[in-house]
Amino acid sequence: MAISDVPESMGTTATVTAVATVQTDSDLMRSSLRRRPSATSTGNLFDAESAAEDAIRDSGSDDSLNGKNNEEVKDRKTDHADTDNNVVMNDVTDRETVTDFKFTYRPSVPAHRRSKESPLSSGNIFRQSHAGLFNLCIVVLVAVNSRLIIENLMKYGWLIKSGFWFSSKSLRDWPLFMCCLSLAVFPLAAFIVESLAQQKRISEPVVVLLHVVITTVAIIYPVLVILRCDSAFLSGATLMLLTCIVWLKLVSYAHTTYDMRALTSSNEKVAKVLGETVANTLNVEYPSSVNFMSLTYFMVAPTLCYQPSYPRTPSVRKGWVFRQLLKLIIFTGVMGFIIEQYMNPIVQNSQHPLKGNLLYAIERILKLSVPNVYVWLCMFYCFFHLWLNILAELLRFGDREFYKDWWNAQTVEEYWRMWNMPVHKWMVRHVYFPCIRFGIPKGAAALIAFLVSAVFHELCIAVPCHMFKLWAFIGIMFQVPLVLITNYLQNKYRNSMVGNMIFWFIFCILGQPMCVLLYYHDLMNRKGELD
Repeated sequence: MAISDVPESMGTTATVTAVATVQTDSDLMRSSLRRRPSATSTGNLFDAESAAEDAIRDSGSDDSLNGKNNEEVKDRKTDHADTDNNVVMNDVTDRETVTDFKFTYRPSVPAHRRSKESPLSSGNIFRQSHAGLFNLCIVVLVAVNSRLIIENLMKYGWLIKSGFWFSSKSLRDWPLFMCCLSLAVFPLAAFIVESLAQQKRISEPVVVLLHVVITTVAIIYPVLVILRCDSAFLSGATLMLLTCIVWLKLVSYAHTTYDMRALTSSNEKVAKVLGETVANTLNVEYPSSVNFMSLTYFMVAPTLCYQPSYPRTPSVRKGWVFRQLLKLIIFTGVMGFIIEQYMNPIVQNSQHPLKGNLLYAIERILKLSVPNVYVWLCMFYCFFHLWLNILAELLRFGDREFYKDWWNAQTVEEYWRMWNMPVHKWMVRHVYFPCIRFGIPKGAAALIAFLVSAVFHELCIAVPCHMFKLWAFIGIMFQVPLVLITNYLQNKYRNSMVGNMIFWFIFCILGQPMCVLLYYHDLMNRKGELD
């Protein structure tokens, strides 16, 4: 054939005339010159070769070379494709495939056409998909942890006792259980205060004073009950967590309704000045917001910010709820297994990190860091993803942004904005922006928000332990200089993950294992002194 003698760049009128005696070859060349895909065109290379071979067999027959008309050749090619491949192929497509294969992969075609970076280079690494490496990490983690599980069982045996889920001491914590039930009194008292305020039976200063009293008693009463009872740590921590949630909800309820009353009063003043028509356009939901059902729904909803109504989903997916409950049980069991089988032996065989050998303390912290990360991730998945979504599904609560992609946080500040969205929204709404409106600088307002968070972290840990060492308080307040450091690094080295690496190291490798060892040994020392 004449194709092998024609150079790739042939395309002039004279050249086409010279080979016009072979109509098929001329058509193929013009098709190639019109459309020449790159080596990365659609379709596999081996698919192109196979299609090219089929097309060469069809177009290279004696009939097509002897001047058979195109329609007859098309019919013969179609019959051949139907019998061999069961695929109906167009004649023009076959010819273009032959030409693509013959001309695209010639040695004279450039193999390097533009500048490219390696997939793992610093400028290209985060633009690539790392699904294969992620799968490798999963395989390695499974292999390594399987070995650790076997080694742990051979060394310590089965450490999970029969009373892991329900200890006899926890079942006898009736004062804490009754205190938990009595927490419902405080939202009821807040509703009564708001009802009286709506009816204008009490003045605004009295309303504020009553809410302050209600919220103060709501936080002090459970603390006193836990401190007076020698309860289990799990029972005390559960009660303190519920107490903090109730307190945050009561503050949001009081603050929101106060703001609604202020808007209503302002609109009434505007109505007197501008007239009734303008007043009708200023619609405020306060008169319809103070009702018992809205408060009841708010107290059980997975949110800390009160509002008269929430976005709702149309129905409850019962099968989905069952699957999430099953996951919750499984991951809670995994978390308990790691705590009992790994963390307890490591902690019990350690010394106080601030009173012993420094290298020994570092070794204990690093050894504790791996199971601590697993427990922390299981806790996050169980509470923020499974439990809050289950509760939202049962209540048809629509806004389910309980967290963002905090694992990609490049600064500590980003982490605290994305890690716990219910608390973050509460802090922004009821602490940060009120401080800004009072004229407090942004830095001081952020410091106050961290201070409130540190106090509640200390209460949730120190009260169930019956001791106040302020380790949790110091750990949260230590986030303030970390915020400044990671923000500085992020501004200096943009698009880098230095802040993300610092965040993971401080939280998972150093901070949390250190706090676990500190509280454990202080608790053991306290029990030794009491004994």
